[in-house]
Amino acid sequence: MSRQWFELLIGSNIFRDTNGVVKIQGKEQVVLEWRPDEGLLLVTMDLYDEQGIHTAHMRRNVLMVNGSGQFGVEVHRSTDDIGNDPPWVRLCDTQSGLVVLDVLMTSERRARIRSGRFYSHRGTPVEITPHYCRLGSQATLFGEIVEARGGMVVLGSERPRPFSPAP
Repeated sequence: MSRQWFELLIGSNIFRDTNGVVKIQGKEQVVLEWRPDEGLLLVTMDLYDEQGIHTAHMRRNVLMVNGSGQFGVEVHRSTDDIGNDPPWVRLCDTQSGLVVLDVLMTSERRARIRSGRFYSHRGTPVEITPHYCRLGSQATLFGEIVEARGGMVVLGSERPRPFSPAP
């Protein structure tokens, strides 16, 4: 099997030659896979709340953990040319109606995260719009071009939180 790589567009940022994995603040949180023979985009993602508590897990478009029923998934499989009928996956918060993650394939080797609004494992808000990718108040990426050289997309610091003794 040949090596699968993606050019990932996240907001206005381009990450070239990635393996489809997005690592946020030191933890792999989103994984994209493309199955051209099936016309299917697969998304695996861990979801956390604002305290960094793991609330849901989606594996290849199926919610495996979703105890409170907070999330729902919509999947569109391409039945035609990818340019005319791109496959996409949309994860929504059923309680608020907000889109948590919206991803589509724009060509055989290019995926775009069109929008996102979720938390990292540290409870940091992650916001993706067509114009930028923002992690809390610490970093906003706008118009960056990054060569991943077959590796992951890395967003945010990988340093652990400083130790703070309990009061």
